[in-house]
This record gives sequence, structure tokens and C-alpha cells, in this order.
Amino acid sequence: MRPPRKWGVLIGAAFLMATSAVGPGFLTQTTVFTQSLGASFGFVILTSILMDIGVQMTVWRVIAVSEMRAPDIANRVLPGLGGFISALIVLGGLAFNIGNVGGAGLGLEVLTGLSVTTCAVLAAAMSVAVFLVREAGPVMDRFAQIMGLVMILIIIYVAVTTNPPVAEAALRTVAPTRLDLTAIITLVGGTVGGYITFSGGHRLLDAGITGPAALPQVTQSAVMGVSVASLIRVFLFLATLGVVSQGLAIDAGNPTASVFQLAAGQVGYKLFGVVMFAAAITSIIGSAYTSISFLKSLLPSVAAHENRFIIGFIVLSTLVFVAVGKPVSLLVWAGALNGFILPITLSTLLVAAYRPDVVGAYRHPLWLAAFGVAVVLIMTGMSVTVLAQQVAALF
Repeated sequence: MRPPRKWGVLIGAAFLMATSAVGPGFLTQTTVFTQSLGASFGFVILTSILMDIGVQMTVWRVIAVSEMRAPDIANRVLPGLGGFISALIVLGGLAFNIGNVGGAGLGLEVLTGLSVTTCAVLAAAMSVAVFLVREAGPVMDRFAQIMGLVMILIIIYVAVTTNPPVAEAALRTVAPTRLDLTAIITLVGGTVGGYITFSGGHRLLDAGITGPAALPQVTQSAVMGVSVASLIRVFLFLATLGVVSQGLAIDAGNPTASVFQLAAGQVGYKLFGVVMFAAAITSIIGSAYTSISFLKSLLPSVAAHENRFIIGFIVLSTLVFVAVGKPVSLLVWAGALNGFILPITLSTLLVAAYRPDVVGAYRHPLWLAAFGVAVVLIMTGMSVTVLAQQVAALF
């Protein structure tokens, strides 16, 4: 087998992480928070970007120097912890993937006029096609790059057409008039929470880009991934801000579609379909690939037939969507679960970063450790609060 082309794999891993993060929820959250916070949402984005970079650099570096997947690392820290984390990741990934399938169906419906269910099945079939190729990694890398670039170009176009108040946005990014800690937590969890945290790191591991000598490339890829996701977030923020600043009413039922339509008419609505489809189908692929990667170390049969299990994961997500539609309650609980997953997994890897039996002679930067501890504490506090509110609402 030919050795992987490192630069292509680094870019592919970055885009896999970024496009896994940019799903239907990502698009909606960005639009809704811009509506509520206005230009001050720029500060939330900046804060979340800094936290995202700190999280991804820690996770990817520990995976690279240990040359182990996250479950194996967790089992070194505490026997049995790897299985527990894997269960959280797989269940959370499945829940979110049901929503991703629905989002892809919605995007294709806008473009084709077919029913959402039919379009969801078509999108799932396209996702499955990627893993019908024996060496699916390079195909997945290239597909993520193409879809990512499509989203970036379209969102930049829409942002330009709305003529947003860029100067005000820049000012409020460093001097906000309103703060919303929940928005920060939501953005961090949505960009580097759950399976997303490990998508790029596991992709580099599978491609053989590991060891202390690879750390500069690993760090570069991690930062690139956060940068791509952040670029999409920033321009979607500006596009929405341009619409809001004009006093136009955004439809609460489908806020992102409303922004695109208000910005560019019927053409904008069709462009929304393209962006929604691209965001959702890449998230389907990223969720399936990463969720199954957590089972490879625990179950030898998964490692031997990885592509088949990934296809099965996509098919299962699609069947659930077709049978019951988008299960809102499931997605709400998945969101709470996602909030818990990040502090558990990040704290585990922070401990592993200082375990010689995991990372050898590697010395984890103190500033990255401090960043990680801060994220763990903040995410834990907010997750407990949100979960308590959801439990209270049931009674």
C-alpha cells in the first residue's frame, strides 16, 4: 500500500473535523444567537474559537504521541473507562446522526422538490457510497474538502449581499454590550463536543501520522480544522447580522433558510438548500466514521470490517428517521449528553497527557493544560444546570 500523502491527509482531517461540526444544528444556532445578541455575538464566536483550539490541540496531540485511539488511552488511565466513553460517543453520535439525515433531506427537498423522507434516503445512499470504496479514507477526505469549500463560498456570497455592519461587528467582538455564557457553551459543545473532538485525530491516526515528530503537522491540522469551522461561523454570523440590521423579520420556523432568502431571494433559498445538504451529509459521514472508530479497539470484528459497520450505522440512522421522523426529545437529550461527553473525554486526555505509560517522554504545554481544565469546569457546570432544567421540566 502506498504511504499517505501527508499534506492531503492533514487537510482532509481538518476538513473532516470542520464539516462534522458544521451540521444542521450549527447553522441554526449561529442564526438564532445572532438574532438575540446582534453584533455582540462576535465576542461569543471569538471566545469559543480560542477554547476550541485549546481543546482540539490537546486531544489531537495526545492521540498522536500515544499512537492510540481515545478508548485505548482512556483504558490506560482507568480500566473500563474506554468502554464507557465509547458507549457515550456512539449513542450520542447515533442520536445526532438522525438529525443529520433529516437535515440532508431538508436540503435536497429545497433543491429537488421531492419529499423530505425520499431526499433523506437519497442523501444516506450518497453517504454509504463513500464507504463502498475499499480505501474510503482518501475519498472521505476529498469529499469533506469539496463540500467545505462549497459552503464557504456560498456563505461568503450571501454575507456580501446583506451588506453587514462589519465595523460594528469588529468593535463588539472585543467590546460586547451583551454577554451570554450559554451561547459560548453551546458553540464550544457544538464545535468540539462528542464525536467531533476525535474525528480529525482518529483520521490522522488511521493515516499513520503519529509520534512526537508529527506534532507540528498534527497541531497545524487541528488549528486548520477549527479555523475552517470558524470561518463558516463568522460569515454566517455576518450574513445574519446584515439581515437583522436592516430590520427584516427572520422566520423562527427555519431561521437559516429565512436569512438566505431575505438576502438573495429565491436564488438565496436554493443556495440554502445546497449549504444545508453539504453541512448535513458531511456530518453524516463524520459522525458514522468517528463513532465506529471508537469500537475498533474494543471489538476486533469492527476493525476487520470497518466500512461495513460504518454503512450499518448510516442505515440505522436513516431507518430511525424514516420510521419516526426527527425525534426532537431524543435530540434534546443528546445535546445534554454531548455537554457531559466533552468534560469527561477532555479530562481523561488531560490526565493521560501526564502519564509516561501513555505519552512516553512527551511534555504537554502548561498553557494547553490550563485551557483544558477551564473548559472542563465550565462545561461541567453548564451541563449540570441544563440537565437539571430538563429533568425539572418533566415533572
